[in-house]
Amino acid sequence: MPHLFEPLTLRAVTFKNRLGISPMCQYSSTDGFANDWHLVHLGSRAVGGACLVMAEASAVLAEGRISPGDLGIYKDEHIEMLSRIFRFVEQQGAVPGIQLAHAGRKASTAIPWKGGRPIDPANGGWTPIFAPSPLAFDAGYQTPKELSISEIATIIQAFAAASRRALQAGAKLIEIHGAHGYLINSFLSPLSNHRADEYGGSFDNRTRLLREIVTAVRKIWPDNLPLFVRLSTTDWVEGGWTIDNSVELARTLKSLGVDLIDCSSAGLVPGAPVRVGPGYQVPFANQIRREAEIPTAAVGMITEAAQADQIIRNAEADLVLVARASLRDPYLPLHAASALGQEQKWPNQYLRAKS
Repeated sequence: MPHLFEPLTLRAVTFKNRLGISPMCQYSSTDGFANDWHLVHLGSRAVGGACLVMAEASAVLAEGRISPGDLGIYKDEHIEMLSRIFRFVEQQGAVPGIQLAHAGRKASTAIPWKGGRPIDPANGGWTPIFAPSPLAFDAGYQTPKELSISEIATIIQAFAAASRRALQAGAKLIEIHGAHGYLINSFLSPLSNHRADEYGGSFDNRTRLLREIVTAVRKIWPDNLPLFVRLSTTDWVEGGWTIDNSVELARTLKSLGVDLIDCSSAGLVPGAPVRVGPGYQVPFANQIRREAEIPTAAVGMITEAAQADQIIRNAEADLVLVARASLRDPYLPLHAASALGQEQKWPNQYLRAKS
């Protein structure tokens, strides 16, 4: 059976191991531009031995940012610095990737260390924000504008344009963000999508936006490069999106050219009764992998080398993606290899650190 430090090939891209870095918002941009913080943050995790380093949720439109500090890929001027970052990541042996996103009804909020609450234009926010239906995320949040059919078409084309920019910047992998209550997730779930047109109501209608985004992205994104989709595989709320819905959607996404489902959960509604514990989302990755017959990534409270290795050896997922654990230890993959008795090459500049 494969183990955590066995390579994985998807299309023409080979990941040197099975331990990658999830997209993590840094809230450190101005007008969407990457900067030296992103270079060091992402570059250090590539130096640390990860097989994949994904840039954070990058807004495909300015109004699709979570906060004024979000990374963006909504204009060509963003390409130059992203190119520098991706080039460095690849030089360290990691696959450079980027997550494309639209925040939907969770847009226009303050950065976390300034409260993370909704902000108005006078404080750096913006209006309107957009969603499938005019339902606010929570008390104190803006009521979003219901997207028109023409506005939906604009968003689909924005994802395609962002894919072109990612390709020009040198990314070797795109992940479409369909999780955590942001725009795509809010179309998928009946809790937030109350539309009565072709984008609401039935399962096929509620999944239409994501299917159309994937199709538009695949027209731009080369056949030899992999495409991931991150899903909130369940809302954890009765009457909401379920793991069985995710399995059904994953089958369709596979037929449209998606190569892997990144399996997260929740985020659509506040206060969902999520049963958190070590590896609590791994069963979702396992079920989708088995029933939809598509590769998956496992995420969420995976903190130990043996735990990550067991997920791969048990064929519960094809990749393990870590976030907070890698913030605590940028060299987590190298340390995990040592703990598991697997040889992974440290950078020449750091060889003295091994002794």
